[in-house]
Amino acid sequence: MKVRFWLIRPILSTCSRTLMHLPCSSLRNKRSRTCLAEGPDSECTPTESIQQRPPPLKVPLLLPRGKENEFVLARRSRRRKSVSLDHLPEELLLRIYSCLPLHDLLRISGVSRRWQRLASDESLWYSVDLEGLTHVGPALQQVLRTGVRRLRCPRAFVEEQYLTDSRPLQIVELDLSSSIIPTSTLQNILGRCRLLHHLSLEGLQLSNSIISCLVKNSNLLQLNLSGCSGFSSAALTELLQSCCRLEQLNVSWCSFSSDHVKSVVGHLSPTVSALNLSGYRESLTLDDVKVLVDRCPHIQTLDLSDGTLLTANSFPVLRQLRKLLHLSLSRCYHIHLAALSDLEKLIPSLRFLDIFGLVQENQLLSLKEELPHISINSRPFSAVARPTPASRPDRSMWGRTCRLRSDPLNHSKS
Repeated sequence: MKVRFWLIRPILSTCSRTLMHLPCSSLRNKRSRTCLAEGPDSECTPTESIQQRPPPLKVPLLLPRGKENEFVLARRSRRRKSVSLDHLPEELLLRIYSCLPLHDLLRISGVSRRWQRLASDESLWYSVDLEGLTHVGPALQQVLRTGVRRLRCPRAFVEEQYLTDSRPLQIVELDLSSSIIPTSTLQNILGRCRLLHHLSLEGLQLSNSIISCLVKNSNLLQLNLSGCSGFSSAALTELLQSCCRLEQLNVSWCSFSSDHVKSVVGHLSPTVSALNLSGYRESLTLDDVKVLVDRCPHIQTLDLSDGTLLTANSFPVLRQLRKLLHLSLSRCYHIHLAALSDLEKLIPSLRFLDIFGLVQENQLLSLKEELPHISINSRPFSAVARPTPASRPDRSMWGRTCRLRSDPLNHSKS
């Protein structure tokens, strides 16, 4: 069948224009389908057909609006490792332990041997306050092994302790005021002390053996034996002779005889600046005051309260104390009001005067007018050598608080 060329020419020109406007990808797809359909004898091989296939479409990563130009790095999730306290260095553990209260530090010592060793480090047990514990004996026995330097344990009940450790203690400041403690236990503790500077045994039952233990602490600066009993005047003399650096001594209201009083005034160190010798109604005489003034001329605080044998004749003797600031003559009933009005002239350095029980309220007002530079009856409680003065009932000990404190509530629950 013959087809005239002038009939198919318009059709070819139309197809060529259509192919020119098609995209290249459409041509390649069409060509690849054509080549694959032509069979193995065609010119298009499988390798060429694979190369002619278009690359896979890339799915765009959806980012929040405004962050289209930022790079996103995908990381594989890693499991976090937990840090155990056992892996921490000992310096860091000691730092953590230093922030714990006393009852927590006692508890963690039973976790492991390492924790027990670190919890017993001397740096943690420098100062300890055991006030408020119901059973002080076991805690006291454990604290004494740690090398404690400052120990506060007032008004405590200490059971009978069989302390087998005989190593010297490092205690420098010790407060056992008004405690109930067996003399054998007290002797065991004080017998191992050599470095005491401040000691308070107020209200305790002592013995000559305990006083002999104190003789070994020649660096005592403050000693409070108020209300103590059970030792002889000879033991007291030996103690005062050894304490050559003593600055404050409180021996008020002890079971003293006249020999004890004479032992105090005759062997007291000349370095003493504060002395409480109150409570000796029939034992303290004017001659004792003369010996005391001659031996200790640097006294600044002197308490002679309840010395019923003292009269106004003691004022010229007390005048020799050039540094006397505080004088207590409460309940010295043989001193008259007229003699008190001349104290400002006799003792120019005097600034505080206690005369409780000597004058009435209306007489006190007139006396304050006659002595304008002296504060009268402003200090009802003596603070000589006391670790915690009654005027400031806090938990301090000689002006400083202890780092480790007991918690009575927590210990009653445990």
